[in-house]
Amino acid sequence: MDHQLVLVVDFGGQYTQLIVRRVRELGVYSEMVPWQKAEQAIRDRGPDAVILSGGPKSVLEPGAPTIDVSVLDNIPTLGICYGLQVMAHRGGGCVESSSEREYGHRHLTSIAPNSLVAKMADPAVWMSHGDRVVKIPDGSIITATTATCPVAAFENAANKHYGVQFHPEVSHTPSGRSILHSFLFDIAGLRGDWTTANFIEESIQRIKEEVGDEQVLCAVSGGVDSSVVAALMTKALGHQVKCVFVDHGLLRKGEAEQVVKTFTEVFHPNLILINAHDQFFGALKGVTEPEAKRKAIGEQFVVCFERHRDDLSDCKFLAQGTLYPDVIESGSPTAAKIKTHHNVGGLPDWMRLQVVEPLRWLFKDEVREVGRQLGLPDDVVDRQPFPGPGLGVRILGEVTPERVAIVQDADHIFREELRVQGLEAGIWQSYAALLDVRSVGVMGDERTYEQPIVLRAVQSEDAMTARAVPLEFSFLEHVAHRIVNEVKGVNRVLYDLTSKPPATIEWE
Repeated sequence: MDHQLVLVVDFGGQYTQLIVRRVRELGVYSEMVPWQKAEQAIRDRGPDAVILSGGPKSVLEPGAPTIDVSVLDNIPTLGICYGLQVMAHRGGGCVESSSEREYGHRHLTSIAPNSLVAKMADPAVWMSHGDRVVKIPDGSIITATTATCPVAAFENAANKHYGVQFHPEVSHTPSGRSILHSFLFDIAGLRGDWTTANFIEESIQRIKEEVGDEQVLCAVSGGVDSSVVAALMTKALGHQVKCVFVDHGLLRKGEAEQVVKTFTEVFHPNLILINAHDQFFGALKGVTEPEAKRKAIGEQFVVCFERHRDDLSDCKFLAQGTLYPDVIESGSPTAAKIKTHHNVGGLPDWMRLQVVEPLRWLFKDEVREVGRQLGLPDDVVDRQPFPGPGLGVRILGEVTPERVAIVQDADHIFREELRVQGLEAGIWQSYAALLDVRSVGVMGDERTYEQPIVLRAVQSEDAMTARAVPLEFSFLEHVAHRIVNEVKGVNRVLYDLTSKPPATIEWE
């Protein structure tokens, strides 16, 4: 089935992937395209609508991201923040640097009845810009202002081109969803023909075409991403799929046993288990730099698969649970690399296996829905995200079996208490991390010089942004008391209150 398509042109904004997600939530298929390839993609693919994203640059800078707006003729287009400025700058208007920058909430004043922004029920909008439009393209009208921004929105209804200086895709703009809905359905006339059921049907067809009669090694961890990939690949290819679980020694306490039980008893009886503790710890010996750790772990997965290739019916393909946020954080052509994910930037060049990534362009909530559609049990679908490199990125400094045991025990206590107290609901991710420092303490009238544990629990929708969960002090005090008394080698417990951004959810 050919879906109607909305292309989101990425000018490097941190919210670009969120625009794609919001459009899909409204039932319209959307893809992101980097600005360098946007003109050709628009000509080749003929999208039903285009959205121009925000971005960190100024359109006035030499070499700034841009697009020839003539390719947008006769295509419904919405420019957001930087995208609005590109439409103005390249369309005959004028943009200038402003001494009064706008960051955070602003009150939008609609000045044009029946315009796109006039339909907003709440005038609060989220702004993040330094430049401003001072002259709009011919044929357009200004539709909204703020106290310091004379052109907060403009439009040319005749050619269906619209621009807003604020960000409708973020939750901080309460009526943002209605803006996107109106643009997609009232202006662009789209019908909303994309669902997870469609995705499953079409993915199965693509997998069959790509793999043919070859064997597939499906790497599983017990998490939702790899489990959904395994279910999808198995539904498409049946016994051509060999599910392999590598126990690298970096899992949470009791997790390896739980994964084996879930797959063999509930989901996939032909699970192949590889114990690779010594191999992974050997590769990580002396490694302390976060990127080096991620790459080492990613490479050792492939080493495992290559070593056991003959035992795996000579598999030609490797299926893995890469998601869209993994790709973004590992560095797109326009966005800065935040951190390399082991399954994106950690795969070695010498790998013979060909990678299959059926979930590569999905967000976590979409993956969970696909899992439900495929009939996976709730305890798999609703499992908290766990990083592919495991506890390797929750241990700052060198990763050793002894330090892993400390994190496993502290993490188990923290998550157990969250569960017992009924606090798990609404938590996206919760864990314990071990710092690479020591602090002085006193236990039993004796001086100690041991390591601190950091607890972290966050709320999030898609892992692209997150905020710390406001846990009660008495609860944290109780958990700290248990950890210090029950986990040997720890004499101090901290709680991480930092949001994402500026931090990431994981410590490394």
